[in-house]
Parts: sequence; C-alpha cells; structure tokens
Amino acid sequence: MTTRFDHIGISVPDLLAAVIWYRRALHLTEERAFAVPGTDLRGVMLRHPSGYRVELLHRPAAAPGIAADSPVQAAGTLGYGHLCLSVDTPDEVDTEYARLVAAGAGVRISPCPAPRPDARMAFVSDPFGNLIELINRAP
Repeated sequence: MTTRFDHIGISVPDLLAAVIWYRRALHLTEERAFAVPGTDLRGVMLRHPSGYRVELLHRPAAAPGIAADSPVQAAGTLGYGHLCLSVDTPDEVDTEYARLVAAGAGVRISPCPAPRPDARMAFVSDPFGNLIELINRAP
C-alpha cells in the first residue's frame, strides 16, 4: 500500500474571507465547495498547482481554540501545529515570506536558519492565526 499526503483541513470563522486570502496568498484554485447534509458545516477545497490541497471548513457556532503565536507555543498544545510549505532555494524563503506578509499574513518568525543544518525557515500566520511555515531544505 502506498499513502501520500492529500490535504489539510482548517476551521475558519469566515469562509469567504478565508477562500479569498488563501487563493490569493498561496495561489490556490477552488476545486469544489460543499455542505455536509444535516449539519451547518460548509467548506471549500482549494488546490495548488503542485497538488497539495487546503480544505477550509466553517461552522457558524464554532468556538475559537488556542491560537499559537509561535511554533514553540503551538507544540505545547496537542493537535494542529502548522502547515509547512517548501520552497526551492534559501532566498525564496525570504521572498515568499515578504510576499505573504504583504498579502496580510501575520509576522511570527522572520526568515532565519532552521534547526536542521543548511536549512532556512520562516513562520507567518493566516488572517485567522493559523501558522504557516516556509522552509528550504538543502539537499
């Protein structure tokens, strides 16, 4: 059996605003919108040209959870920590970080060396506080 990563689901307080931001900021396209019958759960599946997907989920009465300000704080809470996107070169960490911040992402960790040797990383948050890591791993 072969398995591979398909998507990540993120619960958001404003589905339309999240779809707009993720489409613009991460260059995703809408694959499909859906509603779960018998519930108030609605969602939109977005897809990147490289194949990864982000599923945005919305329930009107959903309660906010813990919004971590950093990956270290996120690791102190069981459950979702962050979404990580890989870029091809160390310079692209800086470029993509600046582009996401200009698109409204929150600053969490500016581009810097990663704990892994010869890697560079940065962290931002989407407009709802969900952490997004950018990384370049040297070969």
